[in-house]
Amino acid sequence: MTAPGPLTDPVAARRVHRFWPLISGVVAVLLAAVVGLFIALRDNGAPTEIDTDWMNEIIEHRSPVWTLPSLFMNYLGGGIVGVFVVPIAIIVALLLFRRRWAALYFLVASVLSAGLVQLLKATFGRARPSEILVTADFGSFPSGHTANAATIAVCLAIIFPRVWVWAVGAAYVVLMLLSRTYLGAHWLTDTFAGLLIGAGVAVIVWAPFAAKLFEERARPHPFALGRRRASGAAR
Repeated sequence: MTAPGPLTDPVAARRVHRFWPLISGVVAVLLAAVVGLFIALRDNGAPTEIDTDWMNEIIEHRSPVWTLPSLFMNYLGGGIVGVFVVPIAIIVALLLFRRRWAALYFLVASVLSAGLVQLLKATFGRARPSEILVTADFGSFPSGHTANAATIAVCLAIIFPRVWVWAVGAAYVVLMLLSRTYLGAHWLTDTFAGLLIGAGVAVIVWAPFAAKLFEERARPHPFALGRRRASGAAR
């Protein structure tokens, strides 16, 4: 009798399936920390050449056409709205759709992502660009708005594995990244680090929840069952 392995044991197969994404998430978070350390040791957090070149390009093309949507993204991704209203709304929606494990997964990922961002901000203490157009607290590295956007995008794409969910999530993250640099709230490297942290934490937290999320997704949705029964009764 052959001993169960990844090819014959469904549980082992799932573990192998999520091993490399987990490693990728850890690498992403560590890479963000390494970038922060490099910046901190380089002239006490001074912007890199890519930071200054990008910021000069942004300043040259500032106009009301881009400022208004950037301010909207600033409002949507931070403060009470970004930290509490949007995440709570997503959690409530998941609970209404009977996705309790998904709601817990999203909650844990959001809290850990935000906590790690604040830890790195306090650790590196990088000054924000002088060209900033909005009011923000101290600590430019990493971008909390971008990390929050990436966490939301990756979590929802994992919960609802559809191409359009990935596409909308990617667009949201890119718009948030661009808006943060456009407003001068962050250097470009801050937003890249935020992207790595948000996506990395979402994948890391997904690993222990993977089996429950898979089982929950495989169950027939109660709304769908209700429609099927109503359709059968009508026949």
